[in-house]
Amino acid sequence: MTAHLASRDGTTLAVDTIGHGAPLVLVGGAFNDRSTVAGLAVELAPRFTAVSYDRRRRGASDDRADEYRVAAELDDLAAVIAHVGGRAAVFGHSSGAALALDAAAQGLPVDRVAVYEPSFCADPSLPRPAVDVLDRLTALLASGDAEGATELFLGEVIGVPGEALVGMRESDNWPFLVEKAPSLPYDLLLSEPWRLLPPERLSGIGIPTLAAYGDRTSPWLSAAARAVATTVPGAELHILPGEDHSVLQRPKALEPLLREFFG
Repeated sequence: MTAHLASRDGTTLAVDTIGHGAPLVLVGGAFNDRSTVAGLAVELAPRFTAVSYDRRRRGASDDRADEYRVAAELDDLAAVIAHVGGRAAVFGHSSGAALALDAAAQGLPVDRVAVYEPSFCADPSLPRPAVDVLDRLTALLASGDAEGATELFLGEVIGVPGEALVGMRESDNWPFLVEKAPSLPYDLLLSEPWRLLPPERLSGIGIPTLAAYGDRTSPWLSAAARAVATTVPGAELHILPGEDHSVLQRPKALEPLLREFFG
């Protein structure tokens, strides 16, 4: 079932719900929309009311904001939670994990939060994007170069090698990625990958928290998940064998972990 609801600034959000039980909001990361978490929603539906939505500037959601602000994305998540009853558990993937953790830290009505490979930088020994990556990306978008913005994000933020980028440009999935480019500044603002994760961003979270990563993922992402587990008081850490950052494509691998945690 799809609903269209208004966020605080008038932005329209497309929201899907499936299943029965306590509401569990699923938040995707960069280059994701509600379709990319739909498989996980189906797996969770027998036990939960699984809720997925298009974050602003992607899919069927628009963006009425004059500028990119994390606060707007928090308002959106708050509107989604209000739509499904006023309280919810939240699962976030990648930059969606950063949003979920910020929601918990800011006191949104979230009862439990689980995150998979948040896109923070938590290891000072690993390379980081340049500080001006956000300015360069927004400049490309302002000039209408969505493909350039997509390449910049994939290459400098995610670290996709040049030869792999060539293959991605030739794939059938490339138009889907380029379509999401206008929302990439939100992902950067949520993750701030050019700076080390400040502990105070997470240390005030006071709800049950689970951090997870796959044992085949990059050191950058595994370090971020471990940082969440060590910084959030009482947080749990789980490592999924054989998995990497693309785990949303294999929702059956995630479902048992989330079912047990969210109960």
